[in-house]
Amino acid sequence: MELMFWWVVPLALLAAAAFGWAVVRSGRKDNARRRPAAHVDRLTTLPEYQAALRRHRRWLAVAALACASLLVSTAVAAARPVELTTTRPEQHNRDIMLCLDASGSMSSADAAVVDVFAGLAKEFDGERIGLTIFDSTAIQVFPLTDDYGYAQEQLNLARDAFDGKPGSSGFLDGTWSGRGSSLIGDGLASCLNSFAPVRTEAGSAPDGDAAQRSRSLVLATDNFLSGEPIMTLAEAAALAKDRAVRVYALNPGDFDYGSGADQPGAQLKAAAESTGGAYYALDNPDAIPGIVAAVEETETAALKGAPRAVVSDEPGLPLTAALLSGLALCTALWRLRL
Repeated sequence: MELMFWWVVPLALLAAAAFGWAVVRSGRKDNARRRPAAHVDRLTTLPEYQAALRRHRRWLAVAALACASLLVSTAVAAARPVELTTTRPEQHNRDIMLCLDASGSMSSADAAVVDVFAGLAKEFDGERIGLTIFDSTAIQVFPLTDDYGYAQEQLNLARDAFDGKPGSSGFLDGTWSGRGSSLIGDGLASCLNSFAPVRTEAGSAPDGDAAQRSRSLVLATDNFLSGEPIMTLAEAAALAKDRAVRVYALNPGDFDYGSGADQPGAQLKAAAESTGGAYYALDNPDAIPGIVAAVEETETAALKGAPRAVVSDEPGLPLTAALLSGLALCTALWRLRL
């Protein structure tokens, strides 16, 4: 334990010494004014007087000790006793990026996704969450962050925009500035840029923290490609796999016209599963809960954060001593008046 304001203690002792010196001088002056009395020995030799005098002196000693203890304990408490410790706060190792297709057919599905994750953000502790929306072009609403108040605010704004709340349409501005619609490969690649690279050209991980954090991307799209993307879905999926990002795809459209591997739904499913993720159609009642459960299962261990010096006030001991000393002093004064 250390004293934050250590100089308070010597000042208090000096003040107490000055007060004691003043009391001693005052007592000497009082003695000089006293007058002798005859035959007091007849009183002072009585056994009752002797017993009363001993009791009086004992209580005086108790009062003096209580005063000294009260002075020292209050001085120590005023000096602010603290304990300095070094801690490494524990952080959970999940990164979650929401990658939402902002085309008109996706409004209700997108609103459901952001609503669920806005609720989950209230319980996050160390996880990072981000949001990117895309149509013909991609817009990063906010990067991966553990500022959950800000994340909830942005997710609520996104939900209002997807629900068509008046005055919220500007939230989606910038997603229609290119040619085409639902350019899934480009959108997925843009979302992946929110994750820091974890591999060098030699295949090693340059960032230990980035390598340990599990990475999940929730891709909600109608899977109805219209236009010529720069990057195909398969290429974007390969990039996700290379960056150790699991893609969980939610497809409200699911408009396949057969079971062939060339069908859009089959391609999206293959792309998601190639990253270690999963594929869900909107008519599956376990779609969003399944994504949430799968994302939560990716956490393997907690990470240790950077060491932090923590200053903790420890006033309990001196304040307890002051309280007990005060009670003892009050008792002694009461007994001295009897």
